[in-house]
Amino acid sequence: MLYLYLRERLPDPTQPRRARLVRTALAAVFAIFNLPWLFVASRALSGSMWGVGRIPYLGPWIAWQILGWIFCALLAAYIIGKAVVRGGRELGAVLLGAGSTAQRQHEPLPAPGSPLSRRRFLARATYAYAGASATLATYGIWSASRLPDLTRRPLEFPTLPLGLDGLTLLHLSDLHAGIHLGEDRMQEIVRRVNALQPDLIVQTGDMIDISPSYIPAYVRAFRELRAPLGVVTVLGNHDRYTGEREVIRGCREAGQVFVQNECHLVERGGATLALLGIDDPHNWSADDPQPADVAAALRAAPTEAFKILLAHRPGAWDTAVPRGIPLTLAGHIHGGQLYIPGIGWSPGRLITKYVMGHFQRGNSQLYVSRGIGVVGVPIRVFAPPEIELFTLRRA
Repeated sequence: MLYLYLRERLPDPTQPRRARLVRTALAAVFAIFNLPWLFVASRALSGSMWGVGRIPYLGPWIAWQILGWIFCALLAAYIIGKAVVRGGRELGAVLLGAGSTAQRQHEPLPAPGSPLSRRRFLARATYAYAGASATLATYGIWSASRLPDLTRRPLEFPTLPLGLDGLTLLHLSDLHAGIHLGEDRMQEIVRRVNALQPDLIVQTGDMIDISPSYIPAYVRAFRELRAPLGVVTVLGNHDRYTGEREVIRGCREAGQVFVQNECHLVERGGATLALLGIDDPHNWSADDPQPADVAAALRAAPTEAFKILLAHRPGAWDTAVPRGIPLTLAGHIHGGQLYIPGIGWSPGRLITKYVMGHFQRGNSQLYVSRGIGVVGVPIRVFAPPEIELFTLRRA
């Protein structure tokens, strides 16, 4: 219906040839944007939605669809608003006795070329939105599909044992191996991480995106991941959707240590590092502090060990701070996949107050990774994928 409305309103009736071109272009856009639904429907009806991942150019189409729906919502609001304003004027005219509707219908309308022309306003707004959306979506799709940025950051702690001073810790999160991240990109990520030669690698969940069929590719790529102190991994919510046992088995086949509400100890220079790994909660809430999970992991750790909490959701930091845990690493939010510079807002704020980056409260620190992969719409706008290399320093 909105397409038919635009088809009627956008063409300029005073320029028939140009109007035909506008209608032809609108019909082409409508067909191109909706044709892939036939392929999605056929895959869904055949019994497996995961098959849609093999539809060519599905990712850009999803991103542009979302932007098209936003435009349709704005257009619907415009039409409703226009109707309300017109209805209010009609009602006001009747109540004030300002003349009959028939008389008002004969009042002169703005000329087609007038700046006040509603048709011209609608056309300019439509074309401006289409141009801006296409540019933004193209950038967002490119940003989501490229290899992750490297964030280097020293982290200082007054309680860090001398034996751990200078330790390099690489953090991976939210790989989401699947429809939007294949084996070739995983292998390139592994090569880049190995080239950094970190002492220790940790992963904070969401290695696999939904389907167990992506686990073998993950294992082949990530069994090449190397660090002298090992690779330590915890569970994310998408790993649960995929199949908890299958994902854990795959990570272990790739040579990783999997920690579930437990503690993994690392020795270096006569000092002990306790990696506290907690599961993603079964029944979660926004900023879930997971006190029971953190307590279980702490019970398994030596008192004198320097502790790092590995959690998929950053809300666990609210428990780590009063428990005196110096560092928490998390992911899950992907930076919201959309960040608005200037005002500093992201859709991730609807889920948590810890969207991305570094936070500090007293002697406890949190870093929330923007992650590597995407969920749903394969687009990242001003929230590019990220891996982090931390150097632990004694303050």
